[in-house]
Amino acid sequence: MELNLDAEVLQAFGYTKENIKITQIGSGLINRTYLLSPLSADKKYILQNINTSVFKNPASIANNLKAISDYLAQHHPEYLFIKPVPTINGEQMAEVNSEYWRMLPFVPDTVSLDVLSEPCQAFEAAKQFGKLSRLLNNFNAAILEPTIPGFHDLGLRFEQFILALNATSEAQKEKAKVQIDDALEHKYILEYFKSYSHRTDFPDRVMHHDTKISNVLLNSDTFEGVCVIDLDTIMPGKFISDLGDMMRTYLCAFSENETDLAKVKIRLPYFEAMIKGYLSEMKNILTETEKELILFSGKYIIYMQALRFLTDFLNGDIYYPIAYPTQNLDRAKNQFKLLSELYGNEKELQGIIDECL
Repeated sequence: MELNLDAEVLQAFGYTKENIKITQIGSGLINRTYLLSPLSADKKYILQNINTSVFKNPASIANNLKAISDYLAQHHPEYLFIKPVPTINGEQMAEVNSEYWRMLPFVPDTVSLDVLSEPCQAFEAAKQFGKLSRLLNNFNAAILEPTIPGFHDLGLRFEQFILALNATSEAQKEKAKVQIDDALEHKYILEYFKSYSHRTDFPDRVMHHDTKISNVLLNSDTFEGVCVIDLDTIMPGKFISDLGDMMRTYLCAFSENETDLAKVKIRLPYFEAMIKGYLSEMKNILTETEKELILFSGKYIIYMQALRFLTDFLNGDIYYPIAYPTQNLDRAKNQFKLLSELYGNEKELQGIIDECL
């Protein structure tokens, strides 16, 4: 759909409503995204409004992207890193009426997918996320600022779950009894992670943290990976954040909104393609401890997401948008089923990992 934006936002980047066409695009739930097509040129741009209820310090995003962009320009100038286009005043973002906006170059001849339909797409996506981590292997992740503090901190998510459990009504507890029991029974995933967390060969790396398929651009003809996009959540983290999120979102043909749990199954060809793609870039970078934890990364992220949906249900649905009253509980059920599928296929999945290593 075509629409108008505040003239000040466009002026900050040197455009007016008269010399540009504006179209809202994208399926993301966090930031509003627009395609800008200047009438006098072929080049197009992406304009995004940063959601400050999620990203409370937008400057941290700008600082992180500049630091990474500068490093890649110096050490890997051939890599396509989608860095922001400065405002006419040379700033990384425009602030207009307490809202933050940034402009990015539009990459022609590419497509982003909302759903995986072929294992080769999982391979290409995993390869791209692995490539970015590999190229940033010698970058000092400690200089990056957390753009969402505690985003993939399972300890924090478990604490939030316990707080919600203690504060919720008996009626909510009764509705979620099975899932509450599941959450408590799987706490050993957190304890297992803690037993590794102080190992010297389990480093913090530069992680994307949101590795769903729509955050990779593929060539629109060949479907080869081109680059990674939506870089707001780039910050320090463990490798399990990226690989685990890929397992959570690539392995099942259905999303967390699927209520028919019989459909929640792991697709082994997609797992194999994803592992091959990721390790094609990261095999020689990962430490022995990280290699031990490849399959665990899926358990960690899926369990964490199940906790988050369950916590939101117990809290009265204050974070995730819902279309009906028990949707967050259904999402939690979905994720616990996916977790059980990971365990049920563990021997075969580990065999694929061992073969790829």
